[in-house]
Amino acid sequence: MNDIASLNPALVNWTGHEGLPRFEAVRDEDFGPAFDAALAAHEAEIDAIARNAEPPSFGNTVVALEIAGDELSRVSALFWSKAGAHTNETIQALEREIAPKMSRHYSKIGTNPALFSRIDALWERREDLGLDVEAMRVLERHWKSFVKSGAKLDKADQDRLAAINEKLASLGARFGQNVLADEKAWALLLSSEEELAGIPDFLRDAMAAAARERGEEDKYAVTLSRSIIEPFLTFSEIRELREQAFRAWAARGENGGETDNRGIIGETLSLRAEKAELLGYENYAALKLDNTMAKTPDAVNGLLMQVWEKAVARAREEEADLARLIAEEGRNHEVMPWDWRHYAEKLRAQRFSFSESELKPYLQLEKIIDACFAIGKRLFGLTAVEKKGIPAYHPDVRVYEIRDASGKLTALFLGDYFARPSKRSGAWMSSFQSQHRLALKNGETGEIPIVYNVCNFAKPAEGKPALLSIDDARTLFHEFGHALHGMLSNVTYPSVSGTGVARDFVELPSQLYEHWLTVPEVLRTYAVHYRTGEPMPQALLDKVLAARTFNSGFATVEFTASALVDMAYHTTEGVGDPMALEKATLDKIGLPKSIVMRHRSPHFLHVFSGDGYSAGYYSYMWSEVLDADAFAAFEETGDPFDPATAARLKDNIYSVGGSVDPEDAYKAFRGKLPSPEAMLGKRGLAA
Repeated sequence: MNDIASLNPALVNWTGHEGLPRFEAVRDEDFGPAFDAALAAHEAEIDAIARNAEPPSFGNTVVALEIAGDELSRVSALFWSKAGAHTNETIQALEREIAPKMSRHYSKIGTNPALFSRIDALWERREDLGLDVEAMRVLERHWKSFVKSGAKLDKADQDRLAAINEKLASLGARFGQNVLADEKAWALLLSSEEELAGIPDFLRDAMAAAARERGEEDKYAVTLSRSIIEPFLTFSEIRELREQAFRAWAARGENGGETDNRGIIGETLSLRAEKAELLGYENYAALKLDNTMAKTPDAVNGLLMQVWEKAVARAREEEADLARLIAEEGRNHEVMPWDWRHYAEKLRAQRFSFSESELKPYLQLEKIIDACFAIGKRLFGLTAVEKKGIPAYHPDVRVYEIRDASGKLTALFLGDYFARPSKRSGAWMSSFQSQHRLALKNGETGEIPIVYNVCNFAKPAEGKPALLSIDDARTLFHEFGHALHGMLSNVTYPSVSGTGVARDFVELPSQLYEHWLTVPEVLRTYAVHYRTGEPMPQALLDKVLAARTFNSGFATVEFTASALVDMAYHTTEGVGDPMALEKATLDKIGLPKSIVMRHRSPHFLHVFSGDGYSAGYYSYMWSEVLDADAFAAFEETGDPFDPATAARLKDNIYSVGGSVDPEDAYKAFRGKLPSPEAMLGKRGLAA
């Protein structure tokens, strides 16, 4: 058995710049022994807390749990970052081994009878402990976590629950790896001008770079990265190629063979339902929604169906407009999913006299990053200072110091922006280290957050700028909003730090931040042409702002269909064939044939690659109800950077993490809870 002292010290003693890990000193083969040693060390700490001869107190039990497992947290942060953003066969093999091992470890903690008796005793006399609001939230979180881990079940049911959790961890790891394998395996290589009809220069450059990554010179690769596949579907004039690419994109995880995820979905849903029943819940959605703002599946479906009816009506109107455009071109085919983006772009160009290709030269990645940082400074007083030459986990990753208005270092931020075959698709924020103020066993008090953003933008050819679509730019703002939630955290306990909030509240800070992208002052300053440096012309800016709700029926239907299928999966008794349930759900709500779910089930990573958004994909829309109302608070002042409103936003939303109830946090900022009307208005779907 390895012990911590025998390991590569770079795994657990982070001595890089300002406490950053020394990524360059960590080898893939270090992780296996490191997990074994860190798990054993954490288990010993847990046993010491559970067996403490002193009567249970908040300090010797809850605070002790909060700071236990530091080595495991550090090894895990390094490993899971690499597993998501720069994986390889060694890491993937370890992931399949470590995911169930971690599940076993936490199941054992969650059913430790001596430990739970201490937590339960504190919970029973919680009103007499003199705890402040944050400490009470932390105690409640620990108590509920133990109960949901099976602490109140008999031994046989505890063992079954542990086995279920372990199997679910394995299935989630396999699901994600299968999707990545399908994405890596497929590319459509083009070479002739005829095949490239309609493809603008920026996309040609990205496709050429993707082909070179695959060892194909003088060719152009359509890949399944959103930053290539979506613009290809938008601009390619060759319908047969659009169909070929779209079908490959929609079929990820559903291609038969070893990477097919359909069996994994069925097994996952069955195990989740059994888990919910063991814990006394009607279904898995009821279990997952217990600690959220929505609270019940009925509340979720009520919001989704209210939006669905308006969205599908708008989408039918949009489809009719596209069909007219197709007919005007002398074609006689109906609108299919591989046609929608293409003709919607033509319709936008016709209706608003601009196209995505006209807009894209003004959206340089570097300038949009600058805009994210500048808005953070103006709203919250933060300054980002890039530190070049500091190694990260991949050469493309950038390192920044984040300093407050007084110049004090408050966070480290890493930006990982470009797609690569070793990175899973999508975009996300995570942390190597969360902010807190507790005294640690190494003698330090508190830690600053170390946060990173991962995106999948197409990497440009050498010497050329990376140009973004407006959706790419929104993604960048969205993930930086999450990063700010982590970096502005100002709490005592790590378990409620930053994004440690209810699932349907966590998207508020990220989605709210997107609003500042289209503030005219921001676009005038940062949307400048990559060749001339000239700002976006006012006429084009006006068109962009006027077109904000264009195609909103399509976008809302894409999302809401996915959210409704997610809820159907986790509320239906005895799912049976999951693909049949997907179809039945979509038929019941009337999904147009011309639109597919934004994430079809076999590649629905949010829901099946781990547990994060299972029965929770709706939360983006729940949070959108909040973010639309929250930005209205700025609009009502006449100043999108109003200092008093920004201060309330920082103090009550971005800095408090999960230390207060989300409803109380929102009311402290806004004075009331919102209705969906502002969100429907933002999407152009209000009655």
